[in-house]
Amino acid sequence: MVRLLTGASSDDSFKFDPLSLNTFGSTVIAEGCDSSGSISWVHAWTVTDGIITQVREYFNTSLTVTRLGNPNQSPPSAYNKPSSSTADITPVRCPSIWESSLSNLAGKSVPGLVLAI
Repeated sequence: MVRLLTGASSDDSFKFDPLSLNTFGSTVIAEGCDSSGSISWVHAWTVTDGIITQVREYFNTSLTVTRLGNPNQSPPSAYNKPSSSTADITPVRCPSIWESSLSNLAGKSVPGLVLAI
């Protein structure tokens, strides 16, 4: 896909036909598979000012997207004294907000990755 986007290749055999498209802020997740269903793919694009500035491709990989940190939690104050007790440590939650659904199409075990945004 990167070769097609950059113009390095004009291969017309690749049909980009996503089965799902999701957005999370500046990240766009597209998921699909080849015409035979033997290869699944996920693209993660970063979009800045309407321009794709980063492309990540994952083939036959189970991808889970998580949101890093707690958006409702205020940042710690610089004036707080350091904590000496583990009871004062607040765990960071990374909730899953999207999971690929086509990675099992190939009928084999595939690696799993977590994309934190």
